[in-house]
Amino acid sequence: MSDLFIIGASGTKAYRTAMSAISENIANASTEGYSRRSVTTVESGSSTATMAVYISRANFGGTDVKSVNRATDPYLDATVRYTNMALGSSTAKLRWLTDSETALNDTETGVGQLMSTMYQNIDKLAASPSDNSLRVTTLDSISRIAQAFQQTAGDLQQISSGIATEAQSSVATVNQALSALADINNSLLRAQPGTSAFAQLLDSRDAALGTLSSNLNIDIAFGTHDQANVTLNGQSLVDGSTATTLAVTANSDGTLALATSGGTALAAPANGTLGGLFSAAGTVTQRRASLDSLAQQFVTDMNGWHAQGLTDAGANGAPLLSGTTAASVTALITDPAQFATKSSDGTANGNLLTAATALRGNGSVEQGWTSLIANHANLLSSTKAEQTTAQSRSDQAVAAREAVSGVDLDMEAADLLRVQQAYSGCAKILQVAKETVDAILQII
Repeated sequence: MSDLFIIGASGTKAYRTAMSAISENIANASTEGYSRRSVTTVESGSSTATMAVYISRANFGGTDVKSVNRATDPYLDATVRYTNMALGSSTAKLRWLTDSETALNDTETGVGQLMSTMYQNIDKLAASPSDNSLRVTTLDSISRIAQAFQQTAGDLQQISSGIATEAQSSVATVNQALSALADINNSLLRAQPGTSAFAQLLDSRDAALGTLSSNLNIDIAFGTHDQANVTLNGQSLVDGSTATTLAVTANSDGTLALATSGGTALAAPANGTLGGLFSAAGTVTQRRASLDSLAQQFVTDMNGWHAQGLTDAGANGAPLLSGTTAASVTALITDPAQFATKSSDGTANGNLLTAATALRGNGSVEQGWTSLIANHANLLSSTKAEQTTAQSRSDQAVAAREAVSGVDLDMEAADLLRVQQAYSGCAKILQVAKETVDAILQII
């Protein structure tokens, strides 16, 4: 009779644990990173009773909970981390390259179209070189190009600063995840495998790894009690309960540098959000250098062209512009009388007529600007395609993992009904055992 009580009690305990797991599944059906729980039960060991009439083959021990399991697939988890790494990189690059395209401003207020307007004004002035209003308009168009160079340089500078700020935010997120993972590793050593608490720690571990992989191209190795050890290009970031934090700095040219908090320089990340930011920072730095080169060439070409002409007073043309970088380009002449429209032989529009050959054509600033815009547009287009592909692969990987680890409420509802009925059956065993004992005692 005691075995009947043991069987009933063990059954109610086991199915109570199962109901708890199902309830946890239902409650966390929409929780990101949660893996479905299930309970494995095994036949309980035989009773260790020492009664003289004890017969082992007739003694039953009921059921025991062997473990609380997580529905996971290591391969699918690794695939999600890898695709998120690629998605983080392409998304970061796409955002900042799009902003860079806006900063380059190939609209009517940008350098390229303003330059075309300037040449049109020079042509108009060549047809009427004594028209003072056309001179003012032409000088104003030169000034507007200088201002456009300054504006573009300032906008690209802001983008470099924005990338650096986001990189620092990303590193702060990485450092939090590294510290959290080290704490989780420490807790995993003390937790009992197969328990609900252990499963929760593994969920937290995978969430931390997901955060890290979406930001960095990390390598992961699993050790004792499913601890996760993380390295970046050979540098250990998490080893057991010890974490090494990172720091990012912005160089004077806008590029980024990564190091450990202790000062050990690290190679630039190749993937993840930080990898995308490092790549975008390098691209923007190249655009800024190209812009400065074009601005310097514009100043040199314009001043050289103007110097070969003569003003109405017969003086050589003074410098139209100053500056060695895009941010420092400044128009110097505003007085239309100082505009050197004449050629050295005294032709009234002689110098204006040489503008097309002196300032336009192969190797010109205008052609360089067109090449700059085209190169950036091509890069942006390929980045958009890369991001679209990465998003698709990430969605597919997440869907595949969810098919294994996700919670299906219909299935949970069916399991809950089944477990409730089993629990009621075990409770009925206890009730029958009690009624039987009561009946025996009444007979006695």
